Amino acid sequence: MSASPPRPRLLVLSLGGTITMTAGAGGGISPTLGAAELVAAVPGLAEVADIEARSPLKVGSASLTLENIVAVAGEIRAAFAQGFDGALVIQGTDTIEETAFALDLLVPGERPVVVVGAMRGPQQPGADGPANLLAAALVATSEAARGLGTLVVMNDQIHAARFVRKAHTALTSAFVSEMTGPLGLVAEGRVRILTRVARPCLPALATPDGALPPVALLKIAMGDDGRLLRAVPGLGYTGLVIEGAGAGHVPGAMAEIVGEVATRIPVVLASRTLAGPVFERTYGYPGSEVDLLARGALSAGLLGGVKARLLLTLALAAGWERDAIARGLDAFG
Repeated sequence: MSASPPRPRLLVLSLGGTITMTAGAGGGISPTLGAAELVAAVPGLAEVADIEARSPLKVGSASLTLENIVAVAGEIRAAFAQGFDGALVIQGTDTIEETAFALDLLVPGERPVVVVGAMRGPQQPGADGPANLLAAALVATSEAARGLGTLVVMNDQIHAARFVRKAHTALTSAFVSEMTGPLGLVAEGRVRILTRVARPCLPALATPDGALPPVALLKIAMGDDGRLLRAVPGLGYTGLVIEGAGAGHVPGAMAEIVGEVATRIPVVLASRTLAGPVFERTYGYPGSEVDLLARGALSAGLLGGVKARLLLTLALAAGWERDAIARGLDAFG
């Protein structure tokens, strides 16, 4: 009789978020549960893998920092070096798309990294945390998920880190990948990958310990006069991402200020529409993409503002020069 194959080893890291929150005496819910408690509460999860559960943090996800995620990436890389087959990161949904994209940049290799959370707390009717955790663990230990980089698993759907975003404040179907759709789904306990997205080839993004270079993110609105934009370099920021209107546009009165700032720090132009590319050669009026790129701004391509900010931050921390930053952004379309 042949021996059964060894079970996969899965690292589970909990950072907090709604999925860990219970009601307190002061009203509202707050993060109290740890990774081991979450794992123990999900029927069937212990049969998926040999799980090592750790709880580095217990915070709402809006309080997470990129430094926190750099540390998580280091813990995952160390676990993979020790033979773990996959990693599962539990956190609040508010910043899942940012954590997932940062981990996608910082954790190379074939082994799956999955980020998961819940839209409803464990004490609410219809809590989605247990089902999300089980589905995420199945993906994180699946051979089919290898080579896809970091993934987000919510509501039984599997999303690529570079495309996923939170698109609703309340629904369990809050996570979408508008430009591609989900990569797959989990149904009847089976991971079904329907399409694959190649990971871009980037220079190394290993980051130093300690504080990362600060990068600002500004969204442009009708009638913006540019005073915040002009102030950014003087506030100590080392880079700036602008979410322009439409295909990457700002009021004409701001165009000169964009050029002035771009001579001092890297300026990346994204779109506030959240889907579709920044244009490069269609509109030519003052404040258009042709005008701003000519003044020294860099195109974020298909990346939205929050993800372009992460890439720019890690690129600056790694010492990338302007041309390397432009190539890195271009790698994402």
